[in-house]
This record gives sequence, C-alpha cells and structure tokens, in this order.
Amino acid sequence: MPHESTLIFTIAASFGLALVLGFLAARLKLPVLVGYMVAGILVGPLSPGLVVDVGLSHQLAEIGVILLMFGVGLHFSLADLFSVRRIALPGALIEIPLVTALGAGLATWWGWSLGGALVFGLCLSVASTVVLVRAMETHGQLKTMNGHIAIGWLVVEDLVMVLVLVLLPPLAGVLSGNSGAGDVHTLLKTLAMTFIKVAGFIALMMVVGRKVFPWLLWQVAHTGSRELFNLCVVAAAIGIAYGAATLFGVSIALGAFFAGIVLRESDFSYRAAQESQPLRDAFSVLFFVSVGMLFDPRVLLDNPLGVLAVLAIIMCGKSMLAFTLVKARGYPLTTALTVSVGLAQIGEFSFILAGLGVSLNLLPKEGLNLILAGSLLSIALNPLVFHAVEPLQRWIRTRSRFARFLEQPDDPLAILPMTFASEELTNHVVLVGYGRVGRRVGRALRERGLRYVVVEENRDLVEGLRAKGLPAVAGDAVEPEVLIQAHIARASLLIVAMPDAARTGRMLAIARMLNPHIGSIARVHSDDEAELLEKENVGGVFFGEQELANAMISAIDGQLSEQRHQHHG
Repeated sequence: MPHESTLIFTIAASFGLALVLGFLAARLKLPVLVGYMVAGILVGPLSPGLVVDVGLSHQLAEIGVILLMFGVGLHFSLADLFSVRRIALPGALIEIPLVTALGAGLATWWGWSLGGALVFGLCLSVASTVVLVRAMETHGQLKTMNGHIAIGWLVVEDLVMVLVLVLLPPLAGVLSGNSGAGDVHTLLKTLAMTFIKVAGFIALMMVVGRKVFPWLLWQVAHTGSRELFNLCVVAAAIGIAYGAATLFGVSIALGAFFAGIVLRESDFSYRAAQESQPLRDAFSVLFFVSVGMLFDPRVLLDNPLGVLAVLAIIMCGKSMLAFTLVKARGYPLTTALTVSVGLAQIGEFSFILAGLGVSLNLLPKEGLNLILAGSLLSIALNPLVFHAVEPLQRWIRTRSRFARFLEQPDDPLAILPMTFASEELTNHVVLVGYGRVGRRVGRALRERGLRYVVVEENRDLVEGLRAKGLPAVAGDAVEPEVLIQAHIARASLLIVAMPDAARTGRMLAIARMLNPHIGSIARVHSDDEAELLEKENVGGVFFGEQELANAMISAIDGQLSEQRHQHHG
C-alpha cells in the first residue's frame, strides 16, 4: 500500500519530530512554534537526511490554514474590538502602510519588482496571533487592558490581511507589470466581479449562515453525541472554506474565517471552540511544519545582511512605530512597551500571504526564505524581549530623563481634575475596574449616596464617566501614582471589581502603605484565589460560583419557607 504508507509516514514523521523539537523549545523557554518550524526544515527537501512527501504535507497544511482561520473567526469579538477601537483601529491602520513601506523600500533597493516589494512589505507588517496570545498568557497580560489593546490591534491587522488575500489575485497582473494600459478595463471588470463574489458570499453567510449553522449546531448538540458535535463543527469549517473557494472564488482563509464568525452566533460557540481546539492544534502543527519545509537554511549564510535587515524591520521598525503610536494617544509607558513588544514578530498570516505571492509569481523565492528566516528568529527572540520589558521600565524610571518624561506625560485622564471638591474625595470608595461587575457596584454606591472614584484602564470609559460628572482616573491601579490620583490616602474602602488575585494583592499592598486603615473588598475567579487573598486579610472576597450558589440556596430557603407557610395556613 504505497499511497497509504506515504501519507502515514508524512504525518508520523511530521508529528514525531515536531513533538521532540517542540519539547526542546519549551525546555529552552522558547515558543513551541520554533520547534515545529525547525522540524519542517529537517524533513524538508532543502535539508539532507529524512524527506517527507512535500505535496501531501502542503495539502495537510491547507487544512491547518482552514482550522487556524476558523479559530480566529470563532474567537473574534466585535465587543472586545469596540472597547479598544480608538487605539487599535487607527494604530493598526497607520502601522501597516508604514511597515509595508519600510519592507517595500528595502526590496526595491534590492531590485525587486513592485509586486514583489509590496507583498514582501505586507508580510512584515502583520504579527502572529498565536505567538502574541501565548506570550500574553505567559506574562499574565491577556485579560488586562494592555492585552486587550494588543489583541484588538492584531484583529484589525488580520482583517486587513484577509482583504489583501482577496484582492491580490485579481491585481497580480498589474503588480507584476504584465498588464498593459489596454487591460485596465479587464482589470476593473475582474475587481468588480471579485467584490461581487465576496459581497455575495459574505451576505449569504451573514443572512443565511448565521441562522442555519447555529440552528444545525443546536440540533446536533441535543443528540447528546460528542462525536457528532465535533464532526459538525469541523465539517462546517472545512465545508464552508471549500465551498467559498469553489463557488465564489473566495480564498479558503476568508471562508474559514467567516465560518468561525457565524458559528460564534450559536449558544454552543464556547463548546465548539473548546472541543475543536485539539484538532485545530494538531493541524496547526502540520501547518508550521509545512512552512519550515519551504525554508532554505542556506539563506542565513548566503544573505546574512538581508536576514538582519528583515529582522531589524520586524523587531525594531515595527516596535518603534507601535510605541510611538500608542504614546501619541496618551497611553502610559507600560502599555506602549507591552504592545510594541507583542507586535515585534511575524507568523501565520505572513506565511499564507508569502505563499500566495510566490504562487502568483510576484514574490521571489528569496523573499519567501527571508520572511521565514525573519519569522523564525523574531518568534524565538520574542520571549527574551518580553522579559526585558520590566527591567527596561525600571531603567527608564531611574536613569533616563527623557524616558521619565515619557513615563509621566501631560495626560488629563491620568490626573483627577481640580473641579472635584475635597469633601468628595474624603472617606470615599476607590472602585477599581468598571466592567459589568464594576458598573453594578457603582450603581449600588450611587443609590446609597456613597461617594466613589473609579480607576479604569479603558480610557473611553473614563472619558464617559467624566462626561457624566463622575470622578475617574485612567491607569493601572498596580501603579502607586494611579492610586495616589484616586486619593487612596483619604479613602475609606478599596473595591477591586476585576478578577486578578495577583494584581489585587499588589494593589492592596500599595493601598495599605498609603492608608493603613483602609477597608478592602475583592473579586476573584476561584477558591484558590479566594484563599490566597484571605491570607492577605481582605475584608470581603467574592467569586461567581460561590455567590451564585448562595443566591440559589437563599431562593430555595425562601420557596420552602413559603410552601411551609401555605401548608400550615
């Protein structure tokens, strides 16, 4: 059975070597993606030794692309993007053309065509969602405002790249210089047809898909079969992606992305995301292995200056631009450093776009090798750069006069206005976090006639509160100067309405240092976190499951008491 054995050998060799090298990468404190890509290099045709079937591997990688984009769509939240729209949207839309110009300028200097230079620059402008999310998780930044800004920024980049993937094929002739003036009409016709097909596909998915597929998922879920449920999710992802490419001429990436978006409309979207995760992870491994197969290691020896130039654009150019854009919007130094470091790498979208550029004869093979080298090195160095953020901040605060100026900008939202009377800022409550829980607590405080100051990282929320005449400070309550602005020294109570036990502990330590007699109430996510904070002598610790159980027990007692009363009556 030669065909079957070829497929099995390809999968076995890819998974086996990826496991070994991924494990080694993890032990070396590197992202496991580095191990997967190195595994691809070792089994690829451009390296001596073990060689797998490249054609089969690329077909399996296509499934990886589908499931990766499906996962992006499944986790795509307009609400999260909307909360950071004022920084993520303009930041990404300004950064992409500037980084593209840097990359295209470098490629033009090397003598590449306009199309190759443009594709090359675009590949350098978009960071990896997988790398960023895992880095944010590792450093406890995923659920912070800094994490939301970075993820929102990346979502905008991903959406732009999806649009590029759609437009690149019809524009390939013009960008390659093979289209003359007489072909303008044909080009416009092709673009119009592309937009009509894309619009038709999106309309079908938004109108029909968001009703049909959630309904289908609901029907399958109620069979009680976990296997059928997982099959339905995977079949929807791959079926929609293939249908989009076959019927509408839309890229499989866009089809899979919208499959994820429409399935998110279902009540079972969380379950779909959780239970499809292992399969998505498995095929994403094959995708990164396949990417490694395309890489020619000789580029590191043949063109080291080119590799260094690409790495400089990715890790220095992108970071400096992102840092400048975040600071220009008035955000603190911590936010600017976190976002700029998180974006200092390239990943899966760059590979997809580069592969498309090569297939359209726009990007030379050398460009693909440089992109892969830049990605491999930037992903490997990203954890080291992340670890350097805190030492850099400490150095900035103690040594650099200019950086101290950056640290404390003239930001009106970070300073409580003098218009608030001193009696309003005495024996008041400091409320940290103004999300769903914080808003309810704030409403309850107002109903009881209690004065309070809100500390919130979301600048839009702070602006809205100040417009209503409520005292609010923008910033991270872990920073002493932020709590000082909230007049913590004269407050009677600190309420932390955000579930992060580690940060809550640091806030409490700062608050007690500034006000030894302050009371405290905190919110947590688990029993372990509650136990941790109770050791810190927090006055009241609450977490959702416990409070829900208490409310249900109270309701049970009330109904039983009412029944007994009716029975005796």
